[in-house]
Amino acid sequence: MSQQSVQKLFELFDQGTMLLQSALNCSYLDAMLENAENIIDDNTVRVEDGVPDKETQEKLTKIYKQLDLKNVNAEAIRQLIQLSFLKVIRKDVIQANHQMTPDTIGLLMAFLIEKVTKNTKIETIFDPAVGTANLLTTVINQLDKDEHENIQGFGIDNDDSMLSVASVNVALQHANVDLFHQDSVSALDIPQCDLAVSDLPIGYYPLDNNTKDYQTRAKEGHSFVHHLLIEQSMNYLKPGKFGVFLVPSSLFQTKETEGFIKWIHSVAYLQGFVNLPAELFANPAAQKSILLLQRHGGDSKQATKVLLGEFPSFKDKNKFASFMQEINDWVTININK
Repeated sequence: MSQQSVQKLFELFDQGTMLLQSALNCSYLDAMLENAENIIDDNTVRVEDGVPDKETQEKLTKIYKQLDLKNVNAEAIRQLIQLSFLKVIRKDVIQANHQMTPDTIGLLMAFLIEKVTKNTKIETIFDPAVGTANLLTTVINQLDKDEHENIQGFGIDNDDSMLSVASVNVALQHANVDLFHQDSVSALDIPQCDLAVSDLPIGYYPLDNNTKDYQTRAKEGHSFVHHLLIEQSMNYLKPGKFGVFLVPSSLFQTKETEGFIKWIHSVAYLQGFVNLPAELFANPAAQKSILLLQRHGGDSKQATKVLLGEFPSFKDKNKFASFMQEINDWVTININK
């Protein structure tokens, strides 16, 4: 489906959300969720105590007939929800840790995942910081194109409002994803999986008592939550499987680096660390990178040469295409022999 068509879907969906926001006198987020749940419930407008009124009900019913999301593919629906959530961020002035992984980044991560898992069947995938499920469903949709059918996803998050968005997101896409409202540092009720992917939260984890069994916990003070979630992710990966994480580019430049690297070597192979294009970040200190870890076991072994570098500017198509080819070549030589 073309971008123009997705934009048209969003305009219709947005009309429904704004009608409900006015009728229910609520936040844009709550109206968006109500709108999505109406559509999931066979385009049925839910009415409580006469709200919304009959005129609004009729307008919504007309919009839902035009939307007809049952005949729209999952990737277009994901983009629709993404556009809607971007408006939530603008309208409701949402906090920074509720931001969504941009498509440019999600698709680069999906590209790398497609390459390194080319000779592996992916049946299960999880995200320990799933948020709105935008990144998780981006990867699932890309892998589906690559003939990985019937992927079972698992998403964990401790933020109920983000999980509410994730819930309607996966329902509208008909994605086979189970969502869990919990702290991912605690024991997870999921099986060992074929792939872990996450745009990790950055900062300190405040509950020190929960980190006692973690090798990546800080020697003093609070531990980095992204260190803990990377360790937890490796615990739930099958031997030889990959974890692909969005992390700060300064990941290996802190006082905890030595212990963190020592832990990585004890359980996994550090196969890659690639900086995202600098142009994506207004503040150089906020630049992020893709970390590629492969759990020990199975047919895994350390790459002869770790994948390092930085994606060139998207504006330089030749350099960007050349770098993507370098990644292809690296995967062929080091992973998919």
